[in-house]
Amino acid sequence: MFLILGLGNPGEHYRRTRHNAGFWAVEELSRKHDASLKTRKGYDLAEVKFYTEHVYLARPVTFMNLSGRAARKLRRKLKVDPASILVIHDDIDLKEGVIRVRKGGSSGGHLGVQSIIESLGTQDFPRIRIGVGRPPAGMDPAKYVLSEMKGAELDEFQTWCEKGAAAAEAVVMDGLDAAMNLFN
Repeated sequence: MFLILGLGNPGEHYRRTRHNAGFWAVEELSRKHDASLKTRKGYDLAEVKFYTEHVYLARPVTFMNLSGRAARKLRRKLKVDPASILVIHDDIDLKEGVIRVRKGGSSGGHLGVQSIIESLGTQDFPRIRIGVGRPPAGMDPAKYVLSEMKGAELDEFQTWCEKGAAAAEAVVMDGLDAAMNLFN
């Protein structure tokens, strides 16, 4: 069993921001597998089947920097091992649209991932990083990932998140190593 946890910030104000790449990927998986995310206390959750595999899709409804609270609750509720919690998040250190699958490791400065590491007590959980690129020179990275996208930029972002969703399916169906070979 897998728990796919897409990171982002709740609310319409943040909906069209780069920081919500994980939310968008989970929403894509939800659409593709005809599932409905239902709001619970601290997270949205859907139960789906990827062909024969049982999968939970989730989004923390806390803000990004508190994502670990939802991860901890879901781990206990679903009795899932951290190695089966696949976290999808944005990454400014990757070029726009680049997807990277990782087995674990440090947060790389991503505060949502850091919150999960602290809450689970381990950094040994797989991740899918969706590249959103670096901010323009002189722009604060936080402002960049939280700025609203529109038009063609938003359409491109949707494509990147769809690739992130496809990477998540590959992890579940083919295994982490195979997904890394395919997407890295």
